[in-house]
Amino acid sequence: MLLLASASPARRRLLKQAAIPHHAMVSGVDEEAIHDPEPRQLVLLLAQAKAEALAGCGDAEGTGSGRSDHGFAAVLGCDSLLVFEGQVFGKPADAGEAQERWRCMAGRWAELHTGHCLVAADGLPLLETVTTRVQFAAVDDATIAAYVASGEPLACAGGFALEGRGGLLVERIEGCYSNVIGLSLPLLRRWLAALPETA
Repeated sequence: MLLLASASPARRRLLKQAAIPHHAMVSGVDEEAIHDPEPRQLVLLLAQAKAEALAGCGDAEGTGSGRSDHGFAAVLGCDSLLVFEGQVFGKPADAGEAQERWRCMAGRWAELHTGHCLVAADGLPLLETVTTRVQFAAVDDATIAAYVASGEPLACAGGFALEGRGGLLVERIEGCYSNVIGLSLPLLRRWLAALPETA
């Protein structure tokens, strides 16, 4: 069984729909303490910190074992950021910020980066950032206001949920669809297939 280092309902739904047995747990990582000027590297560092926190890396007891006996085949950490014209968009701080972003993004392209880290029992972490290009629909202010009023954008990196109401406001996707929702299922499939049978 997989341990997902995330409280994201969207990531859990993806795993459930793909019939991947899993349990979810919040890592407790202080995300504000992790920095990198390159968004692709930042999401990778955040994903790794989340996965390794639950895998038992760098444990407080100082045993040097590097792993705790958590009973799972592997621990998966993920983190996503939207980059629009060089600006990094995480979750909007409030409705006003969400509306302002959408006015800028309407009719234009952005890149959604998701960092993935899989830590298997007694194995080195597997690390990869998957990038998907997203073109937003050229919607008017009334449509934007109605979407923001739904509350959905405030809980999502980039201010939209492809699998929710935000799907109506996306014109085109180039790359991995599930990556925009929260994790790349094709990447995870390849990683899980490579795990030792005893894992």
